[in-house]
Amino acid sequence: MTNVLKSLSADPKIEGLSGTVERIVFHSEESGFTVLRVRVKDSHEPVTVTGYLAAVSPGEFVECVGEWNNDKTYGLQFKAGELSVVPPATIEGIERYLASGMVKGVGQHFAKVLVTAFGEKVFTVIENEPERLLALPGIGKKRMETVVEAWQEQKVVRDIMVFLQSHGVGTARAVRIYKTYGDSAITTVSGNPYRLVLDIQGIGFRTADTIAASLGTSSDSPLRARAGVRYVLQQISGEGHCAAAKERLIADSVELLGISEEIVESAIKEEIVNGGLVQDDINGTPSIYLAELYRAESGVAWSVRRLMAGKLPWENIDALNAIAMSEKLTGLALSASQKEALRLALCSKFLVITGGPGVGKTTLVNAILKVVRSWKQKVALCAPTGRAAKRLSESTGFGAKTIHRLLEFDPHAFDFKHNKSNPLNADLVVVDECSMIDVILMGKLLAAIPDNASVILVGDADQLPSVGPGAVLCDIIASGVVPVVRLTEIFRQASESGIIINAHRINRGEMPLNQESNELDDFYFVPSGEQEDIRTKLLEVVLKRIPLRFGFDPLRDIQVLTPMNRGGLGTNALNVALQKELNPNSGDGVSRFGTDYSEGDKVIQRVNNYDKEVFNGDIGVISAVDREEAIVTVDFDRRRVEYEFGELDELALAYATSIHKSQGSEYTAVVIPLAMQHYMLLQRNLLYTAVTRGKKLVMIIGQTKALATAVENTKVERRLTNLAEKIRQEK
Repeated sequence: MTNVLKSLSADPKIEGLSGTVERIVFHSEESGFTVLRVRVKDSHEPVTVTGYLAAVSPGEFVECVGEWNNDKTYGLQFKAGELSVVPPATIEGIERYLASGMVKGVGQHFAKVLVTAFGEKVFTVIENEPERLLALPGIGKKRMETVVEAWQEQKVVRDIMVFLQSHGVGTARAVRIYKTYGDSAITTVSGNPYRLVLDIQGIGFRTADTIAASLGTSSDSPLRARAGVRYVLQQISGEGHCAAAKERLIADSVELLGISEEIVESAIKEEIVNGGLVQDDINGTPSIYLAELYRAESGVAWSVRRLMAGKLPWENIDALNAIAMSEKLTGLALSASQKEALRLALCSKFLVITGGPGVGKTTLVNAILKVVRSWKQKVALCAPTGRAAKRLSESTGFGAKTIHRLLEFDPHAFDFKHNKSNPLNADLVVVDECSMIDVILMGKLLAAIPDNASVILVGDADQLPSVGPGAVLCDIIASGVVPVVRLTEIFRQASESGIIINAHRINRGEMPLNQESNELDDFYFVPSGEQEDIRTKLLEVVLKRIPLRFGFDPLRDIQVLTPMNRGGLGTNALNVALQKELNPNSGDGVSRFGTDYSEGDKVIQRVNNYDKEVFNGDIGVISAVDREEAIVTVDFDRRRVEYEFGELDELALAYATSIHKSQGSEYTAVVIPLAMQHYMLLQRNLLYTAVTRGKKLVMIIGQTKALATAVENTKVERRLTNLAEKIRQEK
């Protein structure tokens, strides 16, 4: 049944096994734990091998040392204590390896061409005599250079992987480490492994700490203490806080590092002296900021005061004439509250417009824009996401951009081209969906607005705060310094929508009303039992009922929004289930970082990538998977963006996304699973945000108790920020 090489120890159970990887059943990017189906010599069926690997691809050759184990659930498996990837030795293995996409520029076709020409010597030819490739059909100088460069990169990456594994770390981040540090990767990591936390996306403190310990760094090392303190602050900022109470920072650092308070306090002092951290008081409590967040928060406060102090870009305002003009230009009669808001907007250098759905925010913004444009003023419209910017363009009739594109990112300087010294050319800047803008991005935006321009921030202060640190919109309102227009009146057309009615009910702490007639409505609550019942009903309505009854396309029109990422109703599990049902190409693409990416998959960008101009929350569809070039192409609203296979951890499947990730987006139909297993996340602003993402249909599928808990729960931890006070104090 197997190819047992020989007994490798006194224990007769320990065996050696080698073969070619046919399929990757499971691979954890965090731990490196891997389950493989391996084709071994003289075996009719591939065998299951479990062990730990940094990275592996189908077609690669593995050598294992371990023992057989008959698992009660999964059957006979070879449990490898040692598992390593080696260059394949057979012609078949070499061809499969080259065709796997591991070597850029070589796919199935050229793998066969190379192996036919050079046989088992193909690797030696690529490395030592690459010019011989030029004699083969279809291989020119450019492809030859690509193959040679990719092969050399693979060798270096393999060395890095071996280095990391030798220090007890399994990680799929070796390619990114190589791209960041180049050939000096091992030297750099050996010198200061904690640099990985700051420089390499996806590598956390614990991974770097494991490497450091294996390299001999003592647990009470000042280098370790300073890195640990920074890491703790980064984790706290990941919760949305701009700073941490010094007492909490010390306690969390002591717990993480297992060292004394004295060493932690000393590390904090060193970081403050070196400019990495800043200490400030927040409501009388000594607090510590990451320097970048302190500068951003202070910059927002300074910019708000600076912009408010300037002169209006338009003169001789006659409010009554302006109101009459707007009604004539828009063809819409303004309500009394909208007229007052318009008057205030035209008299204010800095204004916030807030309110829920259906209260006329868009009508008011349109009225302002029509008047200001009629006065020949230059207007800039922007929003934090591509979808929000597109919606703003459609609702106003004026071109809108994402904030990142408005500010124009410069990849060479790794900063925006528009800033304090090179401001935007605008008399009025309107910013939509401001609740989702974090303190760093708002700081960059406001700094780029010239003194003589007016600013209007539009957003719903009752929605979830930004994913990034800060509570900027709420803090600006809370400062009491900036004029605020609060729209509350639901207009007639909006009052006929179940989505809008129930969104406001939820926001007031009232249970939503459910449709009881057989007529089609735009809001439904489907009472369900436990997790499995919710999951079954969710798949049924997404795949069958909604498409049949409403005519909505399950891929383009329906978006599943869930409170969490893990668990049976989390994004990870639901994406796997929906991908299998909705994408006929599923499994024909490439597997990286524990996810299968195939042509036709709906994906979401997880991080800001300024070089590619795609940003956290952007949703696209995979239009091509090129194994030869090791490239995945994603279509983001008709703009094609290429990802190398090693960059695919920037993407996640998006058949289901978290409610947090949905901020700023609007979908034709939204399906929301709610269960008591989400208890820690069942909050009113989370549910309110999810419901307001639906344009034509919202369907909540879940337990009545879970829905009631979310509606009633307003106990949201307040983010630790000091922006409101800084705005009040700024002179």
